[in-house]
Amino acid sequence: MTDEARSEFVERRPAPALRPYLAGYVGYRESGQPPGRHRGLPSPYLTLIVTLDDPLVIAVHPDPATPPGRYDTLLGGLHTAPALIAHPGRQSGIQLALSPLGARALLGLPAGELAHTDLDAGTVLGPFAAELRERLHATDGWAGRFALLDRLLTERLTPDTRLPAELVHAWRRLLASGGTVPVAELVRETGWSSRYLSRSFGVEIGLSPKRAARVVRFDRARRLLQRPPRPGRAGALTEVAVAAGYYDQAHLDRDFRAFAGCPPSRWLADEAGGGFRNVQAGAGAGSADSAA
Repeated sequence: MTDEARSEFVERRPAPALRPYLAGYVGYRESGQPPGRHRGLPSPYLTLIVTLDDPLVIAVHPDPATPPGRYDTLLGGLHTAPALIAHPGRQSGIQLALSPLGARALLGLPAGELAHTDLDAGTVLGPFAAELRERLHATDGWAGRFALLDRLLTERLTPDTRLPAELVHAWRRLLASGGTVPVAELVRETGWSSRYLSRSFGVEIGLSPKRAARVVRFDRARRLLQRPPRPGRAGALTEVAVAAGYYDQAHLDRDFRAFAGCPPSRWLADEAGGGFRNVQAGAGAGSADSAA
């Protein structure tokens, strides 16, 4: 007997106290779809996924040396290669988009320690990861689950004062510019040397400033591509390339091949044909890093 086709996709901003650290929550529950795979793409946010039913199956990790795995909770750092996520026709859970600048406050370690990795969230969060899943699973409705997340994460929050103002400024500038601000400008604005800026990004972000800027720009382009009307009309990819700060469509294609493993037209076709709405469509679209 097959599941009845069902699709729920709910976005919510976290409580005000969490907004400097978390961009948003995305709750999802889908069933009755054809089995398949979809890509988890690089973005400017760390990912925490708490499943509600079946485990999340990662067929291919951003680090190809990591074997496939099944996860009740998953924590991933910033990465520059896609993950391949397999599903049997259903999936459900909540995805949290965590600012790299919030890693110390919510995870207890700098984001650089998680770069290019996906791992069981319990490895970092300890028993809290399993407790979080159990309590979310026992809570009815998305509003109740989001309220529970707000409460538990606020209780866990330990603001860290070791982040230099210069680094915070540079990261926010990258996000606000959509990844188009030159690194030389960040060096000038912070008053740091390019070497020191790069070293600080490596520790607290997990990517070099130049690499991080490419990921931010790619993430913006990916979001623009997903907005209606769906690309398919003549010139749509060129328009997105220009709006996202690429030189031309060929430049956009190169970054998509690097970060998604395929050109944008192929990615859109795969996502549309996979049955599932991409959870990343909403994750990270909030205001983390810009909240006061």
